[in-house]
Amino acid sequence: MNDFAQSPSLMLLPAVDVAGGKAVRLTQGEAGTETNYGDPLDAAGEWVAQGAKWIHLVDLDAAFGRGTNAPILRKVIKQYRGVNIELSGGIRDDATLEAALESGATRINLGTAALENPEWAADVIGRYGEAIAVGLDVRGTTLAARGWTKEGGDLWEVLDRLEDAGCSRYVVTDVTKDGTLRGPNLELLREVASRTPKPVVASGGISNLDDIAALRELVPLGVEGAIVGKALYAGAFTLAEALDVAGD
Repeated sequence: MNDFAQSPSLMLLPAVDVAGGKAVRLTQGEAGTETNYGDPLDAAGEWVAQGAKWIHLVDLDAAFGRGTNAPILRKVIKQYRGVNIELSGGIRDDATLEAALESGATRINLGTAALENPEWAADVIGRYGEAIAVGLDVRGTTLAARGWTKEGGDLWEVLDRLEDAGCSRYVVTDVTKDGTLRGPNLELLREVASRTPKPVVASGGISNLDDIAALRELVPLGVEGAIVGKALYAGAFTLAEALDVAGD
């Protein structure tokens, strides 16, 4: 255990996914599978109280193209100014990107736009650097777009293109694992990390503290952090316990 305690720490980003003004969790990213967890301000506040340094904040309605929760997301960001916010969902053009940056978010996670509008994504990556991450949402090696409802091309071709553009960070989600509590796809994460020198944030499938320990073992390979969602909301462990295992 001593060796493990001295190994590099894994950054944890508890998730607050917002739909219809409520904090929710989906299963495999599918609309209609929401479980409601109440006020997003309260959800974020719970993670902050337990020691969160980052929050992964998602506008699901914007991701699905069915509306926006921007006023609520801005409230969360304003309320917890001392915490880093990674903001995601429906950021597809200059107007939505500038609004997201002006909200006070630390980092913006591009999804569909990076797949469907590569020239714009490359331009934005060039302009904003570290403030931009790209979400690679994967089924097998096929990317998913539009709130995971459409195919978005081959993972490795898109990764090569983003590397050429100078992307600073990737958020990698195995869509088939997300919200299922079936464990993260460690093999996928290892492979992505082996193909880029840039940091990788893992997302999807974390079910217990052993999963967090397994992800921490990938830190030397380039897995910088992990987004934790359903397991926290379901009470599988506390964020404080998870941060302890992660060394964060």
